[in-house]
Amino acid sequence: MADASSLTDLVGAELSEPVDPRVTAMASALAAQYPGSARAVLFYGSCLRETRLDGLMLDFYLIVSDYGDAYARRWMAFANRLIPPNVFPFQHDGLMAKYAVLNEADFHRLNGPETRNVSVWARFAQPSRLVWSVDHVATARAVAAVARAAPTLLAAAGAAAGEDALDWWRRAFSLTYSVELRAERTHRAQSVVDADPQRYRDFTAPAAAAIEPGVRSGGWARRRAEGKALSVARLAKASLTYAGGIDYLAWKINRHAGTQIEIKPWQRRWPLLAALTLVPRLIRGGAIR
Repeated sequence: MADASSLTDLVGAELSEPVDPRVTAMASALAAQYPGSARAVLFYGSCLRETRLDGLMLDFYLIVSDYGDAYARRWMAFANRLIPPNVFPFQHDGLMAKYAVLNEADFHRLNGPETRNVSVWARFAQPSRLVWSVDHVATARAVAAVARAAPTLLAAAGAAAGEDALDWWRRAFSLTYSVELRAERTHRAQSVVDADPQRYRDFTAPAAAAIEPGVRSGGWARRRAEGKALSVARLAKASLTYAGGIDYLAWKINRHAGTQIEIKPWQRRWPLLAALTLVPRLIRGGAIR
């Protein structure tokens, strides 16, 4: 019978699968920017399925030991602690990326059912790769944290009578996509599962067996209200911490929603105001949901 240990084994094997050597080199270069505090770097997102990386925006999570050690400026550590994660751009060897920063404690917590915030566990219930770690202890902690994500996702969605395994995953991801401000089209949640159905079949029984006792499904109306507000707060924060963040926001929405947003000079000078005024207009127009 499937159990939590088999899920940890599955996650560990998946995280260790090889990636493009340029991704590994980029992760090492990223970790080198945080000497003494970098613990692990995870690669995730749609670029995992791409063979050509040029012109794409790669996605990483940088896991650090402590926010105070990671930043020279105290306000950056405070911002990361207050509304995790901080997100930054990064370039290396011709490739572009953005990376989110979490400490080990937050990464473990945000992958689990103790948080209604779907942002981390919804992403790490999907495939990811551990592309750099400082030592075997950091590797084990990353595996343990990621192994919490899939049970959290399935528990939050709740099992439905007569629903097959893949439909459970599809419905679960659809629920999480409804919580955040998303530029992707409505079929994206289904395509995540359909890109590798066997992977989700293999994960279903171990993930279901690893659901923590007492965890209840539901609460999605509250998650949506909190999630939309948190998405706006993160966008506002990113306008202060992410160089060129307003341009990235426009690029991502144009790419996923088929819009033609152009950022004006005043919006680059005042990115916080631009983000706060742009988001409501995009919601009304249906570009993001």
